[in-house]
Amino acid sequence: MSIDKDYFNKFVRTTEKAAIGAFPFIGKENKNAADKGSVDMMRNELNLIDMKGEVVIGEGEMDEAPMLYIGEKVGTKNGLELDIALDPLEGTNFVAKNLPNAFSMLAVCEKGNLFSAPDTYMEKIAVGPNLPKNLLDLDNSVEKNIKLLSEAKKKKVDKITACVLKRPRHDKIIKSLENLNVNIKFISDGDVLGAISVADPNTNVDIYLGIGGGPEGVLAAAALSCMDGQIQTRLVLDDQELRRAKKLGIKDEKKKYNIDDMIKGDVIFCASAITNGDIVDGIKDLGDKYEVSTFALHKDFKILKKVKNFHPKK
Repeated sequence: MSIDKDYFNKFVRTTEKAAIGAFPFIGKENKNAADKGSVDMMRNELNLIDMKGEVVIGEGEMDEAPMLYIGEKVGTKNGLELDIALDPLEGTNFVAKNLPNAFSMLAVCEKGNLFSAPDTYMEKIAVGPNLPKNLLDLDNSVEKNIKLLSEAKKKKVDKITACVLKRPRHDKIIKSLENLNVNIKFISDGDVLGAISVADPNTNVDIYLGIGGGPEGVLAAAALSCMDGQIQTRLVLDDQELRRAKKLGIKDEKKKYNIDDMIKGDVIFCASAITNGDIVDGIKDLGDKYEVSTFALHKDFKILKKVKNFHPKK
């Protein structure tokens, strides 16, 4: 069953308002205030929507309020039962330091159709559309995955571009890519957009790989499922996190999740830019109103567009 098209604009408005909530804190070196601004605006908007919504991927556990926590019920309690994955502020550092690619984002599926990943690390490998299904595998070496991708895309290895989060934990991956003479696009944060970039023809990124956040992996999977991309993930858990994962119903901690394991059925994905992004422009202050740009997707209705809306200042 598809999610009613009427919901699409409401969720776009939700991420736009959350983005506006963080806007006053751009460059103010106050991550917490920016995050709270986004969270408060996102919660307000979600609670105006006619739905029985539940946050299945949020900003932590219940005792960490005022964050939108895992298990929080949102909406008017009328309408469709929906599961929501959200990140009111992806890139708190980017807002604090006035750097590109800070976004407010969410993904929505019908109840039971969204993987409830714990807030832990997750291995990820993502590629774009028009490739053989399940082409790459986390258990392959970097060399093997690059070779498979090179053959499938009919592209020489030294013409392939890999997106990698710049972290010491990725030194081995980076060394392998450098030895292969693969082009590397480093990102400092914001691995949802990094993973999505493989399906955006304007970025020239062929593959995303490395370890990032679990919730961000599911948000990326939601977008890639609308863009015919691929992602495979696996949770990285210590003993304490393993106990939490089991409470969330995860039986096999070593399981590899392909896109169909994380996202089932219809999905809406929205990402509104706060600062200028690779995909859409950041918020513009026009004096009496804000101009907000959003990358918005709705799988069943084949909507994939960049939306620009205006919000009057109160």
